[in-house]
Amino acid sequence: MNGSTGRRLTAAALTLAALTTATTACSSGGSSSAKGDDSGTYTIWDPYPQFAKGSDWAKLLDSCGTKAGVKIKRTAFDTGDLANKALLAAQQNNSPDVLVVDNPVVSTLAEAGVLTTTADNKVDTATVDPNLLAAGQSGGKTYGTPVGANTLALYYNKKVLKAAGVDIASVKDWPSLTAALEKTKKAGKKGITFSAIGTEEGSFQFLPWFWGAGAKLTRLDSAQGQSALSLWNDWLKKGYAPNSVLNNTQTTSWQEFATGDYAFAENGTWQLANAKKAKLDYGVLPIPGASGGNAAAPTGGEFVTVPVQGDTGRYTTTRKVVSCLTSTDNLYATDTTLSYVAPTGAVQAKQVASDAELKPWVEAVKAAKGRTSDDLGTKYPKISEQLWKAVQTALSGSKSPKDALTAAQNAVK
Repeated sequence: MNGSTGRRLTAAALTLAALTTATTACSSGGSSSAKGDDSGTYTIWDPYPQFAKGSDWAKLLDSCGTKAGVKIKRTAFDTGDLANKALLAAQQNNSPDVLVVDNPVVSTLAEAGVLTTTADNKVDTATVDPNLLAAGQSGGKTYGTPVGANTLALYYNKKVLKAAGVDIASVKDWPSLTAALEKTKKAGKKGITFSAIGTEEGSFQFLPWFWGAGAKLTRLDSAQGQSALSLWNDWLKKGYAPNSVLNNTQTTSWQEFATGDYAFAENGTWQLANAKKAKLDYGVLPIPGASGGNAAAPTGGEFVTVPVQGDTGRYTTTRKVVSCLTSTDNLYATDTTLSYVAPTGAVQAKQVASDAELKPWVEAVKAAKGRTSDDLGTKYPKISEQLWKAVQTALSGSKSPKDALTAAQNAVK
């Protein structure tokens, strides 16, 4: 690493501290030094501590190492710890050979000089869906390839909608969704639950409506942004959504839906197993845009990246390992384990052929968008913080949607 990297890494570390991701597949992890004991050992850091030694994921890493002719030394971290550990390792010229990292922090690590570009490391991304690849791009360069993606959609309770006389096929845009909520309330049931908490989770859940209105994160107070916040605000005022959304996490929001009283819940692919356990007669609908079509929802999920190495000769073998991890067969197995939608059309088709219930999720992911896309990079955390504050301010009744978003935009400036 060059001499200026340490100063840039300090700034990047501050950005990472502010960025709490909304969706992870992680719990707690450990730590270890990055480099292996010799040139025949290649190191991989990932955010999957729930997959212990002997798990399918760990076996896959070892298998890919064997195919590349090397031994794999793997360390798993909690997602929040991993990014900061990667920054510290880069300062010490001790980065792992492969870093699997949450997609919103890829641009931060890239701007800090931690990661190589795919043009440099020759990792092939030709078959990856462009909208998913964009989450790992900064300044016109690509810094990795996605493992897979999760995103948001609307779960709906068929029993509740039937009792309210709502045909789910009629829900195609915001007016028809609001009409369904009105019918549900008149039938004595509850409308929709979501998370509007004052954290990244709140921004994460608001973004499909914000983007679905045609708004852009570079202009929070646009007329389109105001219409999205007004939609949520009106739902609370009319009792279509509960006041609990102000404090709901995505988990507590799901728990509300699992009671069987709500017609709709905004939540993610990670709740599929819980949906089956709850024994609800449910369906899944991509979040509609204001005037129809599928709204862009934010993507969760990780990227496989290649950190900068002092010995550039290591990249050839690293590329073999990464290519193995992201091959069609291996992506299918990994994404099934993680409840992710695959990043390539070929694997998505294989997933839907195996499980037809994944079709609406594939549609949602195809319309999805990275939070740091549009070259926002390290600007995103500050924008997101002001966005969730605006949502909280408006829904609590402290300010109108227009005034709340105007204040947010001024704070970002």
